[in-house]
Amino acid sequence: QVQLEESGGGLVQAGDSLTLSCHSYLHTSGSDAMGWFRQAPGKAREFLAAVRWSSGATWYADSVKDRFTISREILKNTGRLQMNKLRPEDTAVYYCAVGPGGYSEYKFGLWGQGTQVTVSS
Repeated sequence: QVQLEESGGGLVQAGDSLTLSCHSYLHTSGSDAMGWFRQAPGKAREFLAAVRWSSGATWYADSVKDRFTISREILKNTGRLQMNKLRPEDTAVYYCAVGPGGYSEYKFGLWGQGTQVTVSS
């Protein structure tokens, strides 16, 4: 049963923008956070950004904070990750996750199946 569903991935060119969405089919607690991670082939899963569901407070990995923006729409139970100035090294499977929140994947207990983002040079 799908509980978190990502969408919006695809093939883009370097310099393009892309927005990923994550819809939660479960009620998202106000104390929870929704986070975005990515995993490139042969690499560990990497934290990108997260947003506290109730307050909207956000935090980012230094590697993407100047290019990526996370947001959430409470009434739609949906989070988004706006990605600008994409680079070939951004190519990865992107995951959204929900949980108490932090910088570690272990702080998020519910995961989507991922969406592929490929950036061509």
